[in-house]
Order: sequence, then structure tokens, then C-alpha cells
Amino acid sequence: MTRKRVLIVAYYFPPSGGPGVQRILKFIRYLPEFGWDPAVLTVRDADYPAQDETLLAEIPETVPVVRTAIPEPYSIYRRLLGQGKGTPVDVNVNTGDDGTRSFKEKLAEWVRGTFFIPDARVGWLVTGTAAGINLARNFGADIVYSSSPPYTCALLGRAVAKRAGIAWVPEFRDPWSGFLSAPRRPEPSRTIERRLEHGVYRDAPGIVVAWKGIAADFAAKYPTEDSGKFMHIANGFDPEDFKTVSPKQNNRFTVVYTGSMYGVRSPDIFLKAVSQAVSSGAVDPGKICLRFVGRFGDEVREMFRREEVAPMVEEYGYVSHSESVAEILGAHALLLVIDDFPGSAEIVPGKVFEYLGAKRPIIALGGEGVVGDLVKETGAGWFCDRSNIAGVTEVFVQLYEEWNKTGATRFRGDPVQVERLSRRERTRELSEFLARVVEKRHGA
Repeated sequence: MTRKRVLIVAYYFPPSGGPGVQRILKFIRYLPEFGWDPAVLTVRDADYPAQDETLLAEIPETVPVVRTAIPEPYSIYRRLLGQGKGTPVDVNVNTGDDGTRSFKEKLAEWVRGTFFIPDARVGWLVTGTAAGINLARNFGADIVYSSSPPYTCALLGRAVAKRAGIAWVPEFRDPWSGFLSAPRRPEPSRTIERRLEHGVYRDAPGIVVAWKGIAADFAAKYPTEDSGKFMHIANGFDPEDFKTVSPKQNNRFTVVYTGSMYGVRSPDIFLKAVSQAVSSGAVDPGKICLRFVGRFGDEVREMFRREEVAPMVEEYGYVSHSESVAEILGAHALLLVIDDFPGSAEIVPGKVFEYLGAKRPIIALGGEGVVGDLVKETGAGWFCDRSNIAGVTEVFVQLYEEWNKTGATRFRGDPVQVERLSRRERTRELSEFLARVVEKRHGA
């Protein structure tokens, strides 16, 4: 088999932390098994919302990595808000309406929406294009694969591929314009962004999406374009991540949540359900720990401080990936909260798969959709409507009683179905799709 080479353009790459990083890290780890040798174009000294230096050790030594400078205008954004250097700006952005924001917050959001097009990393087009072209040529890349967000990566990947005379496939982990995390854009900024988005959709010979709703969003915006170019490659989990990590031991009934939580992703219903279980006498609050690990908006922290739940809540900041794995492996139950906004039915957060791989009972809250179906199909836990406090309370009490009797909780999922969700299998799907795009280009 003739080996091929792929240049991956990714802003989120170690030492950055987060689910987008895991996706790319696992791709470059397993692509060589399927006949593809990867190289990476990324940034240096980036303004990441979360960092995990331990992930640097997971980059294979055989993978060339070129890091370029990048202007990071979020420092201006922080100055407008009066925030210190290193303060994550993504958690408290877009969490309140104009009636609850200060003048500085409104001004900062206007700057973000007016000038950062397609996003705050647009300066990477200036500093990264030449380096990307040189890397593509020197490495002998057959194709460029860009990972977004940030959406600047798609523009950079397209520019590098065009100049290097090779194929290009953009990946999208979230929809682009108008998505939940997108800034409110005035005209003409809104029109400029839509033209950039349309151009990427039009020019890409193939597009990878992390969940199916992204393809539906593109197709609805641009119905005259070819919707057959999409390839759905979901996230997954890597069994290897669990082999070298010891579960965190807990002597209380411990429910763990990992990740970000703000705005439309709220623990409100879960906390109210726990409060009801306590007030009814069904559980002993002294035996309960509700552990939230990650980055949380100010309004979520206010919920943590409610008198009826505060003694049970433990809030941790962002931790390394291995520490996060230790937390979920040691949990007696894992909390999963689906965003509450139109279109969320198709969203599948990356951590869903890691939760499944950890084989711990899942309490999932949200509306009907793909995540609920996945939890039900695998038998990995319980899916409760986000408005059903009584149902959430019942599940919480059931798991608590199981732990109170045995000192543990049992995973009820189907191990065969769970194992099919591995990162290695996802990478095999990617390798086949990239090969088809390259072959189509050469045959044209």
C-alpha cells in the first residue's frame, strides 16, 4: 500500500486542553495505522482558554509540528472588560442579554462581533499561510485537513492547499454563523462572515462534521450547494486513556461533571432534584458529593452557592486530561447536561463518548435528540427531560441507594456497543474519506 501524507491545520493543539484537542491528537496517533502520515501546522504562545501541558507528551515523535506566531486580540477584549491576563473569555461570553450587561461588556461584544471576522484568530492567516505552504511542500502532503472552530482554520487550510496545489478537506466540530457561541454581528460584518462561510462550503470537495446537525445547518443556509459532500465522523473515546489512570477514590456518593457550563447549559434542574431528594429525607446530604470540574459561568457559580446544595458541591477549575479521566473513572455517576436551545437535538458533545468509555452510570438531562438516543441504545444510563425534576430525583435516589447498600454503582451498558465508539474506528473512517477525496482529485 502506497502511504499518503496529510497536513493538519489546527489552532487547538497541545498545550491547549479541551475536546477539540483530543479529537486531533487521536487522529494523528492512529492515522499511520491506516496508511497516512500526518504533519501539523499550529500556533505558538496562543491565548487558550484552557491549557494542559501533559498532552504535549502524547504527540508522536514521528509527527512534524510547525508552530507559528499568531496575533491574539482577546487581550484587547480583556482590557475592555477589566479582566486580568489569562482570564478565559469564552465562558461568560453570550451568557446574558443586553439588559443584564454592563456598558463595557456590550462594547467588548460589539468589538468582537464587528471586527473579529470570522473569529478572533483571523490574524493567523497573515502569520501562518507561508509557513503552511512551505510545510505542505517540504512534507510532500497529498491533502490539507483543517479543524474548526476557530473558523480561521478553514480559511487557512484552503489557502495553503490552493497554493500548494493539493486537495483540502475542512472539519467542523460546530456550525459556523449564527451558532450558539457566535457573536452578534452588525452589518456589514454579518454579510462578510456569511460570504466566507459560503465560500468554504462551495470550494471544499469534501467536508467532515462531528455531528449531523452541522451538515443540516450548512445545507439549510446554502440549499443550492452539494449536500452530498458531507462525511459524519463522530467523536469517540480511546480505551488507552483509561489503562494508565487510577480512579479517584471517593468515600461519599459522588456525581461528577466535567467540562464547561454556562448560559444554555445549566445544572439548575439537577441541583433542584438533589435538593428535593434531601428535603424528602430520601438521601443523607452528608454522604453526597456533587463535583464539578472545568470552567463555569458566573450564573452557574451562583447556583453552586445555593444554601440547600452548597455543602455538597465541590467546584474545581480546569484539570489535565488524565486528572479528568481519574475523576470520571472514580465517580459513582456522571452528569451530562445538553444545551437548551433550538437545534440542540443534534448536538453530541465529545465528552459523551469519554463518559461511555469510562463505563460509569450516566445521568443525562436535556430534550429528545441524538444524545438521549445514544444513552438509551447503549444502556449506559438514564436520559431525563430537562423539565422533569421528579424523574431526575428518582434516578438520583436510585443510584444513591445502590451505593448506600453496596458502596458502589453498577454500569448497565452494553460493552459491545460501547467499544464500537473508539477513536481508532473514527480514524479509520477519516482515512478512507481522505483517500476518496485525493483519488477524486487525481482522477479529475
